[in-house]
Amino acid sequence: MSADKVRIAVVGVGYLGRFHAEKLSRLQDAELVGVVDSDQERAGEIAGNLGIKAYASHEEVIDKVDAVSVVTPTVTHHRVAVDFLKAGKDVFCEKPLAASLEEADAMVGLAEEKGRVLQVGHLERFNPAVEDMLSRAKDPMFIECNRIAPFKARATDVDVALDLMIHDLDIILAMVGRDPSEIRAVGVPVLGQHADIVNARLEFPGGCVANVTASRLALKDERKMRVFQPDAYLSLDFKKRKLLVVNGVEFIPGKKPKVTTQRPRFGKSDPLEKELAAFLDCVRSRACPRVSGADGRRALACALEVHRRVQTSVKGREDLLQAPRHWVDAGGGEGE
Repeated sequence: MSADKVRIAVVGVGYLGRFHAEKLSRLQDAELVGVVDSDQERAGEIAGNLGIKAYASHEEVIDKVDAVSVVTPTVTHHRVAVDFLKAGKDVFCEKPLAASLEEADAMVGLAEEKGRVLQVGHLERFNPAVEDMLSRAKDPMFIECNRIAPFKARATDVDVALDLMIHDLDIILAMVGRDPSEIRAVGVPVLGQHADIVNARLEFPGGCVANVTASRLALKDERKMRVFQPDAYLSLDFKKRKLLVVNGVEFIPGKKPKVTTQRPRFGKSDPLEKELAAFLDCVRSRACPRVSGADGRRALACALEVHRRVQTSVKGREDLLQAPRHWVDAGGGEGE
């Protein structure tokens, strides 16, 4: 590794990968060696804008880098990440970590065997409001979370639990500090062959319960979490980066209880830039990342169990999952 900069490449420069490349090109600790994508026209365009090289396959850059950012479709995470880990390179891998627990275990095990950093891209962990909430969460007893968004066709290859809900599952697991003892879930496919709306109930040892809903059928974008614990109520708006803290309850006989209300303020920040900068810092310091491979594996296991429960909930009504959907091209038009 260079004494000054971490040589890194981005593999996969679709919608999100493009942002990875742009952020890394500006980070002081990074030397962006190149971008890789099977779509050479797109890779060439992005590389040209950033003044770097474009490559058609990740094998071409393995010997040129110290680390890699893997932003390819989930089904290819394992293959790409393993090639870099075997070569002794550090890996940032977007969420979900892998397509299966077997693949995730192989990636985590190989990273440990090779002494490599494996960080998983759970971006919300770098949201300043989430960071503050996690620092205040102590022995939560009930968690309620809603993450709803308008439909986007690019994520229909998986159900909404693996697409959107996994963000909240990761945060809940970090907050509670335990794996759930029981998961129940229901879901419905509406626009595709995978569930577009899912509700899950997670029960944890010690009594904590989390009720989590994710939908990609909404007309608005809303991401909120509420946490109830013995000494406080926390209400978080992910999108607006706002946190309400209610605590310090005083009971006075014959009067309404008094509470202390706090609304912490957060300055401007770029969670993706913070996330990538944190990865580079771990590469240089050899520290364990905030969201390790093991953390990503736990979130994946939880999301896959939610998915399994959803499949069980429609057992006997498989026609729901197999019903044909007719996609209609409404044609072009200004502003579309």
